[in-house]
Amino acid sequence: MKKKDIKILLVDDEPDILEIVGYNLSSEGYQVITAENGHEAVKKAKKERPQLIILDVMMPEMDGIEACEQIRKNPDLSETIITFLTARGEDYSQVAGFDAGADDYITKPIKPKVLVSKVKALLRRLKEEDASESILKIGSLVINREEYKISLKGEELVLPRKEFELLSLLATKPGKVFKREEILDKVWGNEVVVGGRTIDVHIRKLREKIGDKSFKTVKGVGYKFVD
Repeated sequence: MKKKDIKILLVDDEPDILEIVGYNLSSEGYQVITAENGHEAVKKAKKERPQLIILDVMMPEMDGIEACEQIRKNPDLSETIITFLTARGEDYSQVAGFDAGADDYITKPIKPKVLVSKVKALLRRLKEEDASESILKIGSLVINREEYKISLKGEELVLPRKEFELLSLLATKPGKVFKREEILDKVWGNEVVVGGRTIDVHIRKLREKIGDKSFKTVKGVGYKFVD
C-alpha cells in the first residue's frame, strides 16, 4: 500500500498537537484526518476506515479508552491499528489501553521525527502475509490470517489486531514454547518499545475468548498454544 493511500486518524483535544503531528505526518505523504474528542473519533473512524488511529487518552465528552472500545466493536475496523498518544505513563493507564483493544502506546512529549518513525514501524505490520499459510485449523479453531477472521466451534470471533497476531503466532506451532522476546519481536516489532506486561494482558484476553486451557504459561520463559 502506497503512503498516499494510507489514512491516519489523529485524535487529540489540543490544537497544537493536531497541527504539529498532523503536519509532520502529512509531510510524509499520509492522508491525515483529525478529531478533537472521542465521539468525533468514533464517527470519523467508521466513515473513513483509517489504517492507523493515534488516540489521546484524556479528552472531553468521551475519553480515548471508551472511544477505543467503541471502535473495536466495529468489524469493519478490526484491521485498524490503534496506538495511544498521551502524557499519562502510569502502568494502570497502559493496561487499560491494551484491555480496550489498543495495539501500542506512545508517551508524550515525543519529537516529531521519532513519532514518524514509530508510525512507519506500526504501518509495516500491514504487509500481507504469505497466502500459503493464510488458514490455520486446530481442532474447532480456524484462523484465516489473510482475512483476519477467526471462528471457534463454527462461531465467528472478532479480535483486536494484536490479540489476533499473538494467537496466530502461537497457533502456527502448537506445543512450542515461544519466548517473550520472540513474541515481542514478531508481534510488536523490535522498533517499538512496549511495557513488560503487554504480553500478559493480551494472553489474559485471549484466554477469556478462546479458552483458558488453550494457553500455557511457562514461567520465566514465555507461552505456548495447546491444541
